This record gives sequence, C-alpha cells and structure tokens, in this order.
Amino acid sequence: MYYGFDIGGSKIALGVYDENRRLQWEKRVATPHSGYAQFLAALRELVEEADSRFAVVGRVGIGIPGMPVTDDGTLYAANLPAASGRPLKADLSSLLGREVRMENDANCFALSEAWDDEFRRYPLVMGLILGTGVGGGIVYHGKAVSGRRFITGEFGHMRLPVDALDVIGRDTPLIRCGCGKTGCMETLLSGGGFAWLHQHFYHQSLSAPDIIHRWQQHDAQAREHVERFVDLLAVCLGNLLTAIDPDLLVLGGGLSNFTYLVEQLPQRLAPHLLPVAKAPRIEAARHGDAGGMRGAAFLHLTD
Repeated sequence: MYYGFDIGGSKIALGVYDENRRLQWEKRVATPHSGYAQFLAALRELVEEADSRFAVVGRVGIGIPGMPVTDDGTLYAANLPAASGRPLKADLSSLLGREVRMENDANCFALSEAWDDEFRRYPLVMGLILGTGVGGGIVYHGKAVSGRRFITGEFGHMRLPVDALDVIGRDTPLIRCGCGKTGCMETLLSGGGFAWLHQHFYHQSLSAPDIIHRWQQHDAQAREHVERFVDLLAVCLGNLLTAIDPDLLVLGGGLSNFTYLVEQLPQRLAPHLLPVAKAPRIEAARHGDAGGMRGAAFLHLTD
C-alpha cells in the first residue's frame, strides 16, 4: 500500500492507495504547531493506524509546501513552523522504520496527474498551477524532476517575456512579487493577477470569480479582459513550452476551472512556438484537491 501525506499549515491529509493507484482510505487531522515532537507524533499515529487497518507496512510519501531537504538536510517550510529547520525526512524515516520520500507539493500535483489512468502514457508531463500563486512541476517517465533545490517547476518566478508587454501595454506597471522580485509571471497569471489586470484597465475591484461570472453574462469589459488574459498566458506558455517541450500540459488551480482558458490555449499558442513545434495536449487537472495526497503516495511507484 502507498501512503500519501499532503501537509499544509492547517491540516495533514493522509490518503492510502492500493497497487492499482485506487484510494482505499483517507483521514485528516489538524497540523500541530506546538512543537516538533507533536508534529512527528501526529504523522506516526496516522501511519500506525493505516498499517493496522490494512495489515501492511505501507510506503510513505510526503508533499510539503517548501523545500523538503535543504543543503544541511533540514526542511524549509514557512507555514510549518513546528518542523521547518528540522531534519524531517531523516527523523521520520528513523521513527517509522522505513524510507520516507518527500517532495514539493507542486511537484506532487504534477506527479498525481501524470499517473492518471489516461495520462500515464505520456513520457513528459508538465503541470502548471494557476491559483493563489503560479507553480507546477515536470514529470518524466513517471518520476518528478525536482532539481538540486526542489525548485524545478517554479514557473511563476520566471520573468515576464518581453512580448507580454505587447499584450498588456508597455506602460503597465510591473508588480513586486512575494519572492521580492519585480515582474514575475505569477504577479499577472495567478488568480490575484487576473483580478489586478482587470482593475488596472477598468478601475473596478472585482475578484476572479466575479469577473468570470460577468464574462458568462456577456459583459463587454469582462470579455475583453479574458481575451487579453488568454493572449498573455499564451505568450508566457510559449516560452515555457519551448524550453520543456512536454507531451502533455495539465492546468491546475482555480483558474483551470475556467474551461474557456483551456479550450483557447492550443490555437493561441501557435504564434509563440517555433515553426516546427506543435502545442502539446492541454487538459484541466482531473484530481483536484486529492492531487497532493496522490502525488505524494506515488513517489514510490518508480522503484
């Protein structure tokens, strides 16, 4: 059995999957913040409960928002204060008496989608999350490509390509990103960026869902805004796809639920790719909130 933990600042979610990658059981508990010992104990208790329930020694994978293993062997995760700065991977492996694998949660998202029953036939899968932030991951032959510091797939912190300014106007101010840089793709392609662009052009403070609702009601400004946003997304993706050349692109995050974006991208991408290139298959994510658990569990599938 494969155990996948999706650990966030407020909850720890465990999903148990069988050899056919089917969910058999899941449980959620609050993330402990009182201390490292309590954090480890919460994970151990969940693993022991799963072991007992299924009479196995399950294989444990963990997805976390941050760097699972830094140069000194410790975890970096700002929203997990009880465990950040601690050697979580090593300590948990010792505590449980088995190898524990850890990955960045965005890589787990991509891994979950790459192991979808239909998608698993694609050798190179790129996942792109368009949500509160912009991130993603790359999966090659069923295995996440992490990079030396687990930042492969941090697409949102690449700079806007120069052609993006042709779409939004060269006088459009560039926004400072949470990473401290200015002009990151995340500042305009995230849900917040989607809303900011609308406010910049139309001087109305609306949320992304409100703008999409107006688009559905055929509001002229919302329609114009969405067309501009799809063109901007296509410009940015043109650069990413030229570098990665995936067989499949899976879009996740809140904006991926706006099906018009997914439907329009293939034709909008063509001008931004090399003449010999072709847009990959583009699909919305199929596993939603379960992606973190699934991807973490599937860290052991490539043995």
